[in-house]
Amino acid sequence: MASPSIVWFRDDLRVADHPALHAAAERGEPIVCVYILDEQTDYSDTAVFSEDTPGVRPYGGAAKWWLHHSLTALAGELDARGLTLTFRSGPAADVIADLQRETDAGAVYWNRRYGLTERELDASIKARLKDDGVEARSFQANLLFEPWTLQTGQGQPYKVFTPFWRACLGAPTPRHPLPAPSAGHVDGLAGTGAPSSENLADWHFLPTRPDWAGGLRDTWTPGEKAAHAELGGFEKEGLGDYQRERDFPAQDATSRMSPRLRHGEMSPFQVWHGVRDASSKEGAASFLRELGWREFAYHLLYHWPKLGTENMRPAFNAFPWNDPDPEVLGRWQQGQTGIPIVDAGMRELWQTGVMHNRIRMVTASFLVKNLLLDWRLGEAWFWDTLVDADPASNTMNWQWVAGSGVDAAPYFRVFNPELQAKKFDPNGEYIRQYVPEVGTPDYVEPIVDLGESRKRALAAYDEIKGQ
Repeated sequence: MASPSIVWFRDDLRVADHPALHAAAERGEPIVCVYILDEQTDYSDTAVFSEDTPGVRPYGGAAKWWLHHSLTALAGELDARGLTLTFRSGPAADVIADLQRETDAGAVYWNRRYGLTERELDASIKARLKDDGVEARSFQANLLFEPWTLQTGQGQPYKVFTPFWRACLGAPTPRHPLPAPSAGHVDGLAGTGAPSSENLADWHFLPTRPDWAGGLRDTWTPGEKAAHAELGGFEKEGLGDYQRERDFPAQDATSRMSPRLRHGEMSPFQVWHGVRDASSKEGAASFLRELGWREFAYHLLYHWPKLGTENMRPAFNAFPWNDPDPEVLGRWQQGQTGIPIVDAGMRELWQTGVMHNRIRMVTASFLVKNLLLDWRLGEAWFWDTLVDADPASNTMNWQWVAGSGVDAAPYFRVFNPELQAKKFDPNGEYIRQYVPEVGTPDYVEPIVDLGESRKRALAAYDEIKGQ
């Protein structure tokens, strides 16, 4: 009698280099693939979780748009191999238990996640399955270097990127990617044995009234095939100029891999080896360092689980933030601050679901330091509007800019938007693309004076400097 394997897809929406799917194929039994939408569980009231475990953070609007299309593409890739992607919603622990009973599965496989909520959830599910005599295994799939494998000479987690990256480069070379299972070598459950599935459309991930996703559709094609095509194009056309041009937002010089990695359409192992094998060694070293920054973010999230809600530097708990004025915050969100490069970045974000990394720093610094608004307000907006809104990178980068986190990014480093524009958009191409009314009477007046607001920011920092 068949003893199916359940493969639980999460932030790994691909079939190639998917260790959990690979293990299920190796086991040789029929495979049940499932994606679970769990946005309702509050684990803080559950005995198996620690007191400080946060609940599940729902996806932001832009990430849900991406998720819908990426899941559709994944379902197609699985279908081509004779497998079906089952959609279920509800508390993940209950859904997995129900699915295991329905299918009489003998094994459940998944790839690891690194936030506290996810780790404790996965551990409880694994223990429950093993108590019932079901094989339960998790795999390294979405990080090159798992957070507990790297530590300082004093046995502590890293708090500064450069020595962390040095340790990564000194570690064993990341494994090579695993192949996707081929059609004819895997089987799904068919007929009456197949589990029931919810309809992805009923999850209402796509906006309707209003439909604000037109710019996202024009900019992106989610899915594993598109991800591979994009990485291949970058390796051939963009990698050689990456180090020279990556800070200039008007140039098409970035890899566009961030949403692919966030949703797991590509694994970091595929990116690592694809880039390392490319011809431009100088560009490869520079780009892989950016991949290392993502690894560093997850290293921090693992060791400091409240990275997204609490200042890593306790002194910032006393920082005198301004009370959030809805009008001021709204002008920043809408790209109506009167500071051209800030407005260009915020409009790029709204239209495309991403923002050039250099401009992310400029817009974040403006909110935190020129407007004196709490970094968590900006983090929440980015979470809702970025297609690559990542639970580790988004929060770490906001704390980095605010100066409340780790690494060498002091609060008194205030990005001057005008100087940043002169240096990185010298011809104004990027600004004109997103703020066509700049330089005309139709453009809004600046919301703050850059010089005076910088002085206020430094004075506020002086209040907590000695703490």
